[in-house]
Amino acid sequence: MAQVQTDHPHNTGHVLTSARLKRALILLVAICAAVYAAILGYMYANQQSLLFKPGETLSAPATVGLADVEVLSLPMADGTQLAVWTAPPATEGAPTVLFFHGQSGSLGDRADRMREILNSGFGLFAPSYRGFPGSEGTPSEPALIGDGIQMYDRLAAAGHSVVLHGQSLGTGVAAAVAAQRPDARLLVLEAPFTATVDVAAERYPFLPVSALMKDQFATRDLIDQVSVPTLIFHGTADTTIPVHHGQSLAEMAGDNAQLFIIPDGMHNDLWSHGLWDQVQQALIN
Repeated sequence: MAQVQTDHPHNTGHVLTSARLKRALILLVAICAAVYAAILGYMYANQQSLLFKPGETLSAPATVGLADVEVLSLPMADGTQLAVWTAPPATEGAPTVLFFHGQSGSLGDRADRMREILNSGFGLFAPSYRGFPGSEGTPSEPALIGDGIQMYDRLAAAGHSVVLHGQSLGTGVAAAVAAQRPDARLLVLEAPFTATVDVAAERYPFLPVSALMKDQFATRDLIDQVSVPTLIFHGTADTTIPVHHGQSLAEMAGDNAQLFIIPDGMHNDLWSHGLWDQVQQALIN
């Protein structure tokens, strides 16, 4: 007579435990994938607000110690009106600084820099980016660079000798303008990046930022096309854009660029470490 073989209770329990573990693992993977997808979606949908952080209001220049500065409402080629702070050179023959600010706040936050420029007898032409206080429109890499070129051409047509100065995010704009306008007098890059996408990749190494990011401002891809004499300033204590970005750009630029590494300099204090003195000295030589 045949015997029916039955599973040992211990074996049955082992099978059930393995099945539960497998289901739990699948559930965990699904949850992680959903969370990762949610992070990707959030970063993609909000990338503009992460890169461009405009302030709420634009102060009158006189309230921040710039009584001689005029506010223009300047129309771009597409009709967008941009606010520009401007003053002519006080010294005959002095250049005008076309100043591109950083990613946040407003022009008023850079009043100390502008005061030094004007006190040196230089002219000033400082636009507030699209979507920033006082200006219409929406910021983007192509729009900011296109606006910068239009402003450069406006100054050049009026006979100004132009110094292109970019601060942080503005370095991407200034370098792009310099690549297309080789007759600029000088290019100044204050705490620059190789590319905004490179900074993002360092901050979010777990994300495919190169595939997600629209406005990549890849200065590294055009710095070797810049023939305008270039000064690069970067602080060793910069935690916003690490100093190796400025060092890399200087290597790519070769003999066309001078690199100034500021010991203990941070992202926003390079002017207090003599940046403007070096700019003036370069213009004399």
